[in-house]
Amino acid sequence: MPIGGGKDSLVSVELLKRHGEDATAVWVGNSPLIAACAARTGLPTRNIERQLAPELFEYNKLGAYNGHIPVTAINSAILAVAAVLYDFDSIVFSNERSASSATLEYDGQPVNHQWSKGWEFEQRLAAWLRTHVAADLNYTSLLRPVSELAVTRLFAQHSRYDDVFSSCNRNFRILGPRPADRWCGQCPKCHFVFLALAPFVPKPRLLSIFGRNLLDDESQAPGFDALMEFAAHKPFECVGEGRESRAAMLALSQRPEWREDALVARFVDVVLPQIGPLDADLASLLAPSAEHGLPPRLAGIIDAFG
Repeated sequence: MPIGGGKDSLVSVELLKRHGEDATAVWVGNSPLIAACAARTGLPTRNIERQLAPELFEYNKLGAYNGHIPVTAINSAILAVAAVLYDFDSIVFSNERSASSATLEYDGQPVNHQWSKGWEFEQRLAAWLRTHVAADLNYTSLLRPVSELAVTRLFAQHSRYDDVFSSCNRNFRILGPRPADRWCGQCPKCHFVFLALAPFVPKPRLLSIFGRNLLDDESQAPGFDALMEFAAHKPFECVGEGRESRAAMLALSQRPEWREDALVARFVDVVLPQIGPLDADLASLLAPSAEHGLPPRLAGIIDAFG
């Protein structure tokens, strides 16, 4: 069970526990934040070290771009090797169905920042591993049937991770400043996780996790607009679909504890009149789909998504 430090893998951990599955929490690299999350799960742990070629940093100094690193694909290959070496029968990621949605369309082609987290990649790699590595090695994502909002609803049931988890990618920078308190509060990941948790987590608990109210800060409007695909495309980050963000904001606008916050009120006054009727509501986005690669022994976990 790969642990990334965020909400998704921790939801998978709790689902496997409830299902009575033996699992080992594994992470690649040397992040103290991920190590703390893995320890909090109570599962056996295994840490795999990884080093970047120093030449990459020299190329950057000479002007080379970093580009996008498909870290899920890289870690999938690393964990496939580990599964064979240490005699595991399954590699279980925590990639939800929202990851298959394109970030934007360019020149008639879908462009997906999260492609290596998506369903197409999962199917291709799972088939390749069965054919070329081990016929009985399962590679799957436990959360594939559900949306990001369904994941946050499940995460809301477990407060034990509130003080250790973070989905803010700035925690994992190799160079440059990192957040002092796990959440920078400025990036697309912080914006989306705050918005996606808000319909399911009591407001005082959510503000305690983040240390501030991101939806009552007018300066954050452009970031939330991008999440809703309002006057901007979805950010090139691992965030949910635009319709999920719109549905979450609409749900908050109907709740007394949220509707007077600056960006929720702005959604009602400015955004909603321009985007018209929403293309999905909260209830429809929470329903699981039948599209997944779970082996029969794990398929019963889908019942927990209902």
